[in-house]
Amino acid sequence: MATDYDIEVIDRDERSARFLVRGITPAFANGIRRAMIADVPTMSIDTVRMIENSSVMFDEVIGLRLGLIPLTSPVGEFEPGETVSLKLDVEGPATAYSGDIETGDEMVKPADQNIPIIELKDSQRLAFEAEAKLGVGRSHAKHQGGVSVGYRHLQTVNVLGDLDDYDKGEPQIVRGVIEEDGELIPAESFDNDLTNRYPDQEVEVVDVPNAFVFHVETDGSFPVDDLVTGAVRSVFDRADELEQTVQL
Repeated sequence: MATDYDIEVIDRDERSARFLVRGITPAFANGIRRAMIADVPTMSIDTVRMIENSSVMFDEVIGLRLGLIPLTSPVGEFEPGETVSLKLDVEGPATAYSGDIETGDEMVKPADQNIPIIELKDSQRLAFEAEAKLGVGRSHAKHQGGVSVGYRHLQTVNVLGDLDDYDKGEPQIVRGVIEEDGELIPAESFDNDLTNRYPDQEVEVVDVPNAFVFHVETDGSFPVDDLVTGAVRSVFDRADELEQTVQL
């Protein structure tokens, strides 16, 4: 499938990124957003066999907490439905953390080490064996590697003229990113208030056609680059599949 769009990274770190995409429609932008939430597979604890749970919390609640612990999920290393064994054994007095979980495959382990599971008192113990399975967000929310995925129109500001001497500039709040003379300026740099950047001037804010600023954050299952590229790959794969089906 031919592509004709431009991408510019605004800011990025290991788990989050903000980037501009030009030349796409609102429908395609929303397709990418949905794919980042629903189509990029992650490992998540799927089954738990309790060996001992003498804490104050029911097995089912412990299992729910375990399913929500993000696990590292290297892209392309596992097939859908493939599993990895995990285990934990902690005795009180102590707090069982995600970092106490031992893995049968070093590629799959808790993305964060300090997520609390349960506080154990004297003589209490939590021991279990578990299986993590590769799945996608559209089948269960625990497989959503994109925990914060959204986009806004890129906007530009037109200066209409100076305010009258007796006009008081009211706050004019904008969010996201504006474009000024080809430069991308995050709105937080002027406290999201255009009157700070254009004092004593009357301005209007206009959406830039077919230009969207994405703000994406992962849960640590994989780097943000893998989330974005995996989602785009999924969209194009679906489009190719549809095209082939229609031609049959």
